Amino acid sequence: MLESYFQSNLISDLKKLFPGCIVLKNDASYIQGIPDLLILYGDRWAALECKQSAKAKHRPNQCYYVDQMNIMSFAQFIYPENKKEVLDDLQQTFKS
Repeated sequence: MLESYFQSNLISDLKKLFPGCIVLKNDASYIQGIPDLLILYGDRWAALECKQSAKAKHRPNQCYYVDQMNIMSFAQFIYPENKKEVLDDLQQTFKS
């Protein structure tokens, strides 16, 4: 599955799971390694870095920004193999 196709479907799923959320696509050329998506929901936020598979390589700085943003709120790498688990974790985070 292409990453762009996965990301497009993920955005649709996020909007269904979190009605009224805002999903922003970040510009990787602005800050190298910044996660692909920022999800704003109520008074909470999360960042997701989309990958086409669990074996896809990480680009420079991606681990750094995912780790830093996860300390601040919630951030994860997401791919088809872990999508359900990450979305379950995100639902728990947004409920808190």
